[in-house]
Amino acid sequence: MTRTDTHSAPKASLQRGAVQGRERAPAPDLARGMMLLLIVLSNTAFHLWAARHGPSGWQPVDGTWADRAVQFTMITVLDLRVYPLFAFLFGYGMTQLYLRQTEAGTSERAAVGILRRRSLWLIVIGLSHATLLMAGDIVGYYGLLSLVLGWLFVRRSDRALKWWIGIAAAQLVLFTALPVVTALLQGELGSLGDSGAEAGFEAYASGEENALAALGTRLTTGLFITFVGAPLALVGGGYLVFLLGFWAARRRILEEPGRHLRLLRRTAVIGIAVGWLGGLPAALAHVGALKVPDDAQSEEGALTILRDFTGNAAGIGYVAAVALFAHWWTQRSGRHSRWGATAVTAVSAVGKRSLSCYLAHSLIFSPLLAAWGLGLGEHLTSATMAAFAVGVWLLTVAGAYALERAGRRGPAETVLRRLAYRA
Repeated sequence: MTRTDTHSAPKASLQRGAVQGRERAPAPDLARGMMLLLIVLSNTAFHLWAARHGPSGWQPVDGTWADRAVQFTMITVLDLRVYPLFAFLFGYGMTQLYLRQTEAGTSERAAVGILRRRSLWLIVIGLSHATLLMAGDIVGYYGLLSLVLGWLFVRRSDRALKWWIGIAAAQLVLFTALPVVTALLQGELGSLGDSGAEAGFEAYASGEENALAALGTRLTTGLFITFVGAPLALVGGGYLVFLLGFWAARRRILEEPGRHLRLLRRTAVIGIAVGWLGGLPAALAHVGALKVPDDAQSEEGALTILRDFTGNAAGIGYVAAVALFAHWWTQRSGRHSRWGATAVTAVSAVGKRSLSCYLAHSLIFSPLLAAWGLGLGEHLTSATMAAFAVGVWLLTVAGAYALERAGRRGPAETVLRRLAYRA
């Protein structure tokens, strides 16, 4: 069942203007701004192309105690936990856009058309980003998912959406959790995965000195992630968090967190706890505190699958935690210092320009760190790379805040809006 279009024919092509500052709730933008910090940190590992990697093929296995602490924290808190956060906010933003359009008088068909064009251009932007700079781009991946899911679900009734959320959850358990549980029950933890497979970071070509060869590898990886990874997510239930974003946006949970405090508190506590506990075995194995077969630690191994599965809970938990902070902040805004208010405004400014800041990360990272560029990644460790990533994020915070003060959108958002709205 779809929502009935009650708007008259003359309004069929109407498109409302940009969201004004007074209309924006702080939680979604603040969550996106914090998400960019987590993304830039989680993308650091493959830039350490000269380091020795373990069975996971991702995090290095050498370094000082500080490096090991960073690796442990990354595996527990960030790896495979940020993408569900991105997916939830992506789905939430899609529904926000659709509802704003229809409430302003745009027909449902025209509003879906805007979403469709936006998704198609995101695929183009994502593949361009992957080919030129960062093979692990997620914009194209989520652009394809949003193209399919927007067409299938954005106009569905709440009841239908809840049914499909249940179906996606069942798919995720069947294809992700069940193999791990079976291996554990049979005492064959090493039956999944292959520690001898090519290390995952090599698909990003950061260690390739030939720029043309690196470009070819990045293009291949980008095409695989977008056109193979996204369809597999549809088959395996990886779109669950996306649909939860649809559902939450219809209830304005991030815009009105005060009305949903009990739900947000439970989601934050349970989601983060499940996510961190699910990543803990892989982190302990990585630092040598837990002895498991190398295959179990590989990219297709049981511990990685467990970390991936529980990462969905962590991602949603992070969103809920930011929403609770935003509610606390707005309720006590008069008591905060000027510096605190500036910091929240600056991070929210990053969230408003998340695509521009995301692309800016790669514009700084790749030419400086990759072997085909200046090759500085050869000389960094897990700890120093994390510090470098925080510095890059802070640089984008400063840039976004300057644009906010000037009342200007991010360049990527401006281009995408023109392409999606045809104006």
